[in-house]
Amino acid sequence: MNEDTYEEIVTFKLSRVSVYTGLSVLFVLLVALTVALIAFTPLKLYIPGYSSTSQAKAYKQLQLRADSIERSLIYKQQYIDNVEKVLKGEVAVLPDTAKLDIKAPVKKKRKRRR
Repeated sequence: MNEDTYEEIVTFKLSRVSVYTGLSVLFVLLVALTVALIAFTPLKLYIPGYSSTSQAKAYKQLQLRADSIERSLIYKQQYIDNVEKVLKGEVAVLPDTAKLDIKAPVKKKRKRRR
């Protein structure tokens, strides 16, 4: 309406179906715009669990490196513990069997029965 003359300028005829259709189209457009905004911009990096491929590759390399360092540390600690036990006399040191003159028993061949 024109405020000075109170004359009708535009009229709209609304029904329940047209309101429902209009709101449905608006909802679909908003969802599509939101998905496009997240998918095609750097905003996707803020989604939990999503990371770039280079970050994922670097993470896996760091994880492998940390595992190998941990394994190496465990082996070194076991070695140090064993040396400490030997120095304290808790473990008897066995002589080197290569220097001893020990002959292994020879197995006899069996004859096959027919």
